[in-house]
Amino acid sequence: MSSLDDDIRPSPEAMLKLAQTEEVTAELGKLKIFLGYAAGVGKTYAMLEAARQRKKDGQDVVVGYVESHGRSETDALLEGMELLPRKEALYQGVALPEMDIDAILDRRPQIVLVDELAHSNAPGLRHEKRWQDVEEILEAGIDVYTTVNIQHFESLNDVVAQITGITVRETVPDRLFDLAFEIKLIDIPPEDLLKRLHEGKVYIADQAAKAIEKFFRPGNLMALREISLRRTASRVDDQMRAYMETQSIAGPWPTAERLLVCVSGSPSSEKLIRATCRLAEELKSQWSTVYIETPTGGRHIQENRERIWQNLRLAEGLGAQVGTVTATNVTDAVIEYARRHNITKIVVGKPNKPRWREILAPPVVDQIIRRSGAVDVVVVSFEQDKSAEQRLVPKRSRPFEVRGYATSLVLIAAATLLCELLRPFLAPTNMVMFYLLAVVIASVRLGRKPAIATAFLGVLAFDFFFVPPRITFVVADTQYLLTFLGLFVVGGVISNLVARARERAEVMRTREVQTASLYYLSRDLAASVDIDAVLNAVLRNVEEALDAQVVILLPEGERLNIRATSDGLVLDIKEQAVADWAFRNNHPAGRATDTLVSADLIYLPLQTPASVLGVIGVKLESQHDYHSDDNRRLLDAFATQAAMAMERIRFSHQAEQAQILQARENLERALLNSISHDLRTPLVSVTGALYSLKEEGVHLSDRARRDLLDSACSEAERLNRFVGNLLDMTRIEAGAIRLNSELCDVQDLVGCALAATEQRIGTRSVEIRLSDDLPLVPMDLVLMTQVMVNILDNAHKYAPAESTIEVTATTDNGWLFLEVCDRGPGVPEHDLKRVFDKFYRIPIPEGAGGTGLGLSICKGIVEAHGGRIRAENRTDGGLRIVISLPLEKTGEINHGISY
Repeated sequence: MSSLDDDIRPSPEAMLKLAQTEEVTAELGKLKIFLGYAAGVGKTYAMLEAARQRKKDGQDVVVGYVESHGRSETDALLEGMELLPRKEALYQGVALPEMDIDAILDRRPQIVLVDELAHSNAPGLRHEKRWQDVEEILEAGIDVYTTVNIQHFESLNDVVAQITGITVRETVPDRLFDLAFEIKLIDIPPEDLLKRLHEGKVYIADQAAKAIEKFFRPGNLMALREISLRRTASRVDDQMRAYMETQSIAGPWPTAERLLVCVSGSPSSEKLIRATCRLAEELKSQWSTVYIETPTGGRHIQENRERIWQNLRLAEGLGAQVGTVTATNVTDAVIEYARRHNITKIVVGKPNKPRWREILAPPVVDQIIRRSGAVDVVVVSFEQDKSAEQRLVPKRSRPFEVRGYATSLVLIAAATLLCELLRPFLAPTNMVMFYLLAVVIASVRLGRKPAIATAFLGVLAFDFFFVPPRITFVVADTQYLLTFLGLFVVGGVISNLVARARERAEVMRTREVQTASLYYLSRDLAASVDIDAVLNAVLRNVEEALDAQVVILLPEGERLNIRATSDGLVLDIKEQAVADWAFRNNHPAGRATDTLVSADLIYLPLQTPASVLGVIGVKLESQHDYHSDDNRRLLDAFATQAAMAMERIRFSHQAEQAQILQARENLERALLNSISHDLRTPLVSVTGALYSLKEEGVHLSDRARRDLLDSACSEAERLNRFVGNLLDMTRIEAGAIRLNSELCDVQDLVGCALAATEQRIGTRSVEIRLSDDLPLVPMDLVLMTQVMVNILDNAHKYAPAESTIEVTATTDNGWLFLEVCDRGPGVPEHDLKRVFDKFYRIPIPEGAGGTGLGLSICKGIVEAHGGRIRAENRTDGGLRIVISLPLEKTGEINHGISY
């Protein structure tokens, strides 16, 4: 009864997965995606038809955003539907209509229609992408109908770019495809779509017309159509498997033929693989090849291991999905794999063992047939290769086994001697325990075969030495025959159980070593911040895990260059050619592969879904190591992790470059926004004054002409300061300004600055407090005068006209402290450090101009002197700028400014 319950009860993992999925989707609205393979297939039309049907059924349906592009058929379907108002977003002076997500959330309909899921919103809206709007709507419990083309999904971006030659910029994460409650595929033949395009029924933006002409090619459309069909079919297949798993349906459901063939390393495996491949081609079906690795698999001889590896590579080359499963029972593993992967046919070879051996040990084929259930079992018959079969039989025993048998004899001799010493005190039947103890010791220390030999020798020794009549094999009491049988059977069972436990422990130990190796590599890769750190981590971990020599080659231009290599490993021209072949063909090459096998190393491509980033070459100690399944799995895992880490670094650099480019664009935009008005205003004033003098100069009075000239000069000086600031900032960033440092008087510095700003400051009061004992300070007087001029000009702009500007200078602990204080509005606390950033400005009273570069230039010049500059708000109102300069020349002074 319990066995039946186990067969029909869902697994705990399946129930937990189902519960987690239901918990996530319980409070979300349902998403229905109308999926197409290109624009014009009718996604919006189908969505509107479905929405009108829901509305007819009495559901509350509104249109959040649908773009008809002037098509009369779409407009007709929109009639009678509730259209929510759109939100106007201003971008570069243009009003862009966008979906109003707040209106949808306030309205809270049952279903909302959102067209063009991959659309990018205008800057300034809550979310950057429309699919993010959809996620927020779903989180509010509102169902969403939406449309999208297959090329917009993130995982297919590179595939579509390779097919069409066009990189789709607007992408949607695949999780929305998986989250969708329903996918409705809108499909029409490519010929009909091209006809609609030529008839003008497909909307194409003017700026995209040229790209669309390249996109709408028959080959592209057929490929995209197949991708959409396959992606939808894959989702349906996943849903079916999930249902079977949660409902504990053993399956398979033969929705599509799937074949499975197992390899064991026998000479017949290759023929079996080829037969399965032919059958799969006839059925137009997928097929898999799997090797079941059992704890006893380690006892296979070397030639058998090599044949297993060759069989797996052959199957992979013929198009099979290849895998290795570790299990204790071959039949259980095959049936479990078939049910998990919805296999419909298992292909096996006809058993060729003698009948008497089949009675003692039923063939795996018979066990699979009895337990296959609804899975068909195809038995392939072929003539056995006797010569190849004989090569699987070991020619001689290993030295360890010979020593094991000798040790078994010693154990029996020791048990017999002990029993002889205790014979006066023990009955013969109790002496059996000592022989069983010898069997246990042999099982633990020597293995299965020596343990069975120990059990057999124990029976003989017990009969000869202790069963009456003694010193003969004759048995007077037939009941001792049962004792002999019990001793031998129990000894055999104990030896078998202990041997299995040892083999399983060995497998677990191997898996533990592999897991630890992968963990150490993952840890090191996670901590790597550049490509060199990644390569060193891979090199070190592969060397330690496999005791091998490693080389990593990366492409530079048209050739591969060695970027990391083990000590003492040198690649000749032949080896580099093999590595180059592996890179260009994206296929393993070299030793123990099916290509260029004469090489000394095995070369694996460092492959990602997008591209091949390089090649890793590994030189192991022996030929056996190359054919070890454990080593090959570990090498493949190392190569995969290395490629992923390298791609992460590459993406990180690309993101960094994108951020730099974005920052540069923002700076350029800020520069244009900052100086466009400030440059235009003085230019207009100068031009207006000169035009007035030219046209009406003879009719103007001397005072009027003088006023116009003064105005023009003033605005020209203002323009000159703006341009000077820009040039100074450019020179500072380029490191083109050199310091002419000499000992200067602080009083001269302040006097020069006040003289330069006298005309702009006018009658404003400036209070100067300088210490009497100020020493001469090493500085570039011209540059520091510019610093003081910029700070004084900044204080003049922000401070009220009737307030006083204060300038103080003191010394303390080898530093000069210059302070400029005003009574302006000050700066918000969180922006005190930003006042020295380029183009940073706070609102200036009465519209006074400025580029936002003055204080940034001051910071660059002061730091070039080895000093510091900071801004702080005064407790009683206003801003204080503090400059700190060293009183003596030190190594901190940077004579070449690089800012």
